[in-house]
Amino acid sequence: MSDRLDVRKTYKLFIGGAFPRSESGRTYEVTSSRGAFLANAAKASRKDARDAVVAARKAFGGWSTRTPYNRGQILYRVAEVLEGRRDQLVAEVRAAEGVTEKRAHGLVDAAVDTWVWYAGWSDKLAQVTGNANQVNGPFFNLSTPEPTGVVAVAAPQASSLLGLVEVLAPVLVGGNTAVVVSSYARPLPSITLAEILATSDVPGGVVNVLTGDIAEVGSWLAGHLDVDALDLTGVEDPDLARELEAEAAINLKRIVRPGTPTAPDLARITPFLETKTVWHPIGV
Repeated sequence: MSDRLDVRKTYKLFIGGAFPRSESGRTYEVTSSRGAFLANAAKASRKDARDAVVAARKAFGGWSTRTPYNRGQILYRVAEVLEGRRDQLVAEVRAAEGVTEKRAHGLVDAAVDTWVWYAGWSDKLAQVTGNANQVNGPFFNLSTPEPTGVVAVAAPQASSLLGLVEVLAPVLVGGNTAVVVSSYARPLPSITLAEILATSDVPGGVVNVLTGDIAEVGSWLAGHLDVDALDLTGVEDPDLARELEAEAAINLKRIVRPGTPTAPDLARITPFLETKTVWHPIGV
């Protein structure tokens, strides 16, 4: 029997492409589905949430103006790295969710496939969600989709990896940037995803991952004037969801209400797109 001690990890936040500690210095214990200690995770504060929004806004201009084809290439690269770190992700999903190895493999497969599905939509959105409108006059009337901006996302609490991918990938594919609050009890797969994003081609600040309690940082994100949309999918408390919706009314925000993430669907992308319509005289 080995008497070697385990190396206990303390995971950090992911903000602006870097891995800072919470400015509050706080951490909390992450345990397995059976109650065994797994690691310590940083507990994000409202200052961390504000820093994440600043990073997401700074990254928005560059990310949103990349060609859709290039965004698709970058997102597909994330799927490649996810596939390469399959064994680690399977182990983390098993520990977090208490599922069998076979089930964990299935969940990781679904997460990778979901990421690939959304990456493939990057250069097709304009054709499907835009249009050349019929008008009575000598004009071209063209409607095209544009990203909403900075999206704050509450990741599902129960589904540690697949649920996160189901809410994050559709935000990114349209050209938005994201601030994600991970599952409180099951954050380790989201931290691994942050490490994958940091070592892929995704520019710093496009995705920012906060570990901690959505009840603590959610109101600061919902009321932040530089947040353009709010995905409350992972908010399980109805009272908290209503409170966050009320906070979001401080300025005009797109709201996705709480619920179970769906299988890959175009309807997950379109809430974070705006439609710009342009008139242009024919022959000019």
